[in-house]
Amino acid sequence: MKIYFIRHGKTQWNLEGRFQGYSGDSDLLPEAIEEVQLLGQHLETVPFDRIFSSDLKRAHTTAEFLHQANHYSAIVETTPQLREWNFGRLEGTKIRLLQDIYPQQYSALKNNLAQFKSDMFGAETVYQATQRIIQFVKSLKDSQAETVLIVSHGAILTASIQSLLGFSPAQLRQRGGLDNASITILETQNFEDFTEISWNDTSYKLTEVISVAAS
Repeated sequence: MKIYFIRHGKTQWNLEGRFQGYSGDSDLLPEAIEEVQLLGQHLETVPFDRIFSSDLKRAHTTAEFLHQANHYSAIVETTPQLREWNFGRLEGTKIRLLQDIYPQQYSALKNNLAQFKSDMFGAETVYQATQRIIQFVKSLKDSQAETVLIVSHGAILTASIQSLLGFSPAQLRQRGGLDNASITILETQNFEDFTEISWNDTSYKLTEVISVAAS
């Protein structure tokens, strides 16, 4: 199976630098909708057998735009299992506040998730968060689908994809986070071993810029 992981388009809370996790949600920015539509054009001929999305609005809206552009997939299937990390009491607060008040925990979230003390904030542990995604992915083993699209969220996708590739908690942020409306592709035959085909790919945006400049 080939699995396309997409982070949702940029939102108002992304712009404001707020924690936007399992329960927090905000609308896609107008420019993000244009970007997601461009992504849909880029993926329109990929033969997705199924499209899955977090049931949070920002992800579901992104998935619907991609579905509408795609020539193959019939529906978007939503599930709370694909929601963003539950950040507990941090939900909705400015990320800058965490940096100012708890600099070590801010650094842990950015660089070394093994050091993140989730109990300080009533948040999900790294294991709890990543296992939600990993278990969902492995549940697709018997689906007989060959190509699947999953639309979810930045923090949880970054950590979960790296976990699927075999990295330890201390290494899950070694390449930074995923950009909004980015494409990461993994492939697997047995749902135990995963091969990375692309990581955090946003090259379709540059292609559009070059196309506009040339016209």
